[in-house]
Amino acid sequence: MSHQDHQENGRKSGSGIGVVAALLAVFIVYIALLSMGVPQKWTQTAVGDPAHSEQTDGGQVAEEQAAATAGEHADHDDAHDGHDHADHAGHDHADHEGHDHGEETGAAHGGGTVEPPPFWMVIPFAALLLCIAILPLIPATAHWWEHNSSRFLVAASLGVVTLLYYMFLHNSPIAAHWPGGHRLAEPSAGPNFQLAWTVFENAIVGEYIAFIVLLFSLFTITGGIRISGDLKASPFTNAVIMLIGAVLASFIGTTGAAMLLIRLLLETNKQRKFKVHTVVVFIFCVCNCGGCLTPLGDPPLFLGYLRGVPFSWTFGLYVEWMFVNLILIGFYFLWDTLWFYPKESKEDKAADLAERTSLSISGWQVNVPLLFGIVASVALLDPSKTFPGTDWHPWVFFREIVQLGLVFLSLTLGSKQVRLANKFSYGAIIEVAALFFGIFICMQAPLQILHESGPTIVKTAQAKTGISENKLFFWSTGSLSSVLDNAPTYVVFFETAKTLTPNSEAELKAEVNEDGSPKWVQENGQWQSADGTIPLVKVSNGYLEHYLLVAVALGSVFMGAMTYIGNGPNFMVKAIAEESGVKMPSFFGYMVYSVLILLPILFAMTMIFLK
Repeated sequence: MSHQDHQENGRKSGSGIGVVAALLAVFIVYIALLSMGVPQKWTQTAVGDPAHSEQTDGGQVAEEQAAATAGEHADHDDAHDGHDHADHAGHDHADHEGHDHGEETGAAHGGGTVEPPPFWMVIPFAALLLCIAILPLIPATAHWWEHNSSRFLVAASLGVVTLLYYMFLHNSPIAAHWPGGHRLAEPSAGPNFQLAWTVFENAIVGEYIAFIVLLFSLFTITGGIRISGDLKASPFTNAVIMLIGAVLASFIGTTGAAMLLIRLLLETNKQRKFKVHTVVVFIFCVCNCGGCLTPLGDPPLFLGYLRGVPFSWTFGLYVEWMFVNLILIGFYFLWDTLWFYPKESKEDKAADLAERTSLSISGWQVNVPLLFGIVASVALLDPSKTFPGTDWHPWVFFREIVQLGLVFLSLTLGSKQVRLANKFSYGAIIEVAALFFGIFICMQAPLQILHESGPTIVKTAQAKTGISENKLFFWSTGSLSSVLDNAPTYVVFFETAKTLTPNSEAELKAEVNEDGSPKWVQENGQWQSADGTIPLVKVSNGYLEHYLLVAVALGSVFMGAMTYIGNGPNFMVKAIAEESGVKMPSFFGYMVYSVLILLPILFAMTMIFLK
């Protein structure tokens, strides 16, 4: 997209005053809903409070649906006996992708069987990916596609195709994940408006709103911080910026780190002609691979934390973090030093040296505390958990309102001059919002297919290929995280991995080897295989093999870098770079970089670290 087009998109997205007015309207609406008790009822449903659960679609009480569902699940599959489905109801709207696998495959109340859509229902999602990849390359559509209204039209239209399938062709119950994860929507005679609305709720109300509000908040607040300076655009300088970004990504999120440093990287390299490769490797490291050390780093890991993975567990991934990020940055340094930097003209190098300015940071006094406020809101305002030290469950969407409140403070208290100097506009976040609106709807059918077929596919592939389960889970999770959003993909394989391990201590004690010896033993409070080779991780409603959890976590985080749509910040950095005049590669052009550079590094990592 040209710089002019992005500026126009920024203007169309609304001035600072327009956004502030819109935020005030959202606050007023939420306060009005609170006065009517609506978010409170959603929260009671989400945490599984049967005494106050609201009426669900079709006139059935959530408590009755939950009880019927739980009873039928118990009859459906003995492998799930150890699951406590009431606990799954406690996941909030940012967490609903991860309803229990058994919930999708068990018998529905009312006698119906929960069945996934047919495989051909991946077509709308695949078509959307092809549009993203191809329409910018076709001369007749390239300029039209540059407008975010056009992107939204395509994405929303394919989303409507998905909803029409559920309205007219899908005849099986589907799980309703929002606001609680234990209700089933039943098909009805004639057009199944209830099923279509349930899918829309799952995708947009339950997943997309939390996703886009968090990205918007981080994008807007970091847009008020300016790390300025025209440093020497050397391979070493760029490598240091990437290393700092990779470290920050685990603590303020990949979006926060990317938005904080991308403008500095672009300003530093503005005199260079060869800089596309620099932005691409920045996306690899800062937007993705740097974010695996804490649950705050990347959305998939946060969903794992909500499912009971210990907060500190991800620190154990530091070896893989170092291996991938240091090799990527080291490769970039050698690549730029030996190939691209020598090709820069003497005039450009001289201009770079002549225009150097010292490093300075402005806007941080207001916005850095607000940025930490965003992190705190994610960690503390989960409706499925009580607020620390109290018995109060934060109301549904209260976390998002707090995040938008912090944006409001950033826009009203922060420096307008800093945003002008950053050439800040809302074009990049609107591009993400427009495309991911359709992506979240279209990917519901593929995700439901995975919920049903995932365990069978993994076990069959493992038996036929002989590849270890750990490697298979890494590549399965990673491959789908490349083209689906990596957060729900993580949840699918997290739940799939859980089905391969006993769900309770009673089941662990009961499992024996062929010779009758115990398969699992407890050492110092830690369950592991009797030979000590397979430690288990205690998570909500069950256990996971440590190495399977490692594979799922790393696959979703690292391979989100394989395409522009694997992780939200990828598109945002691409858009900001294009705003600055960098001609970024197309969807497939970017994949050439990721396949040739990132994929071999990840392959080496799996050979060395995944048993």
